[in-house]
Amino acid sequence: MQILLASGNPKKRSELIALLAPLGIELLVPADVGGIPEVEEDGDTFEANARKKAIAAAGATGHWCLADDSGLCVDALDGAPGVRSARFSGEAADADANNVHLLQRLEEAGALAATDRGAHFVCCLALARPDESIAAVLERESHGQILDDAKRAQRAEGGFGYDPLFLFEEEGQPGSGSTFAEMDSAAKSAVSHRGRALRALASQLPALIPTP
Repeated sequence: MQILLASGNPKKRSELIALLAPLGIELLVPADVGGIPEVEEDGDTFEANARKKAIAAAGATGHWCLADDSGLCVDALDGAPGVRSARFSGEAADADANNVHLLQRLEEAGALAATDRGAHFVCCLALARPDESIAAVLERESHGQILDDAKRAQRAEGGFGYDPLFLFEEEGQPGSGSTFAEMDSAAKSAVSHRGRALRALASQLPALIPTP
């Protein structure tokens, strides 16, 4: 059985391979099928964007297709950056620019105390059948707070995106009190929004995908 990942992100691919390989599922990426169409991520929700990407890839390739949409939601900013996380500071934004913009927005909002800087990451996965119908949609979250620049400077700068600013805080969970940037890939996957969504999907796949 093959599933096409509607993304060229190598980090997503490595997480998926680890979860799908024991199920006998081969993961394909766009380059394996000659590419997939670009999709404008103009939905108002993570689910809308994930569905749109999965359906477009399935329609173009005739494969089972898995797409995700994910991002950071900050309480003091009414859920922003949300679905615009990757382009929060502009259409051509990079991670550094987005992080700077986030800190500026929090300062402007007067969210200076740790208790005012609550945030959570969201990952929504959509699995589309070859006929473009949706077989499953799963959404999971990870909760914490956004560090200020001074506290961020005292911590590791690994990870990607908003990881250096996001302090994971879920009582009783492994890694609570560490930023996503400080965790190795296995530790992060165990508690991250994407890891949680992928494990939930993996547990459902045997029932969703027919055995040849």
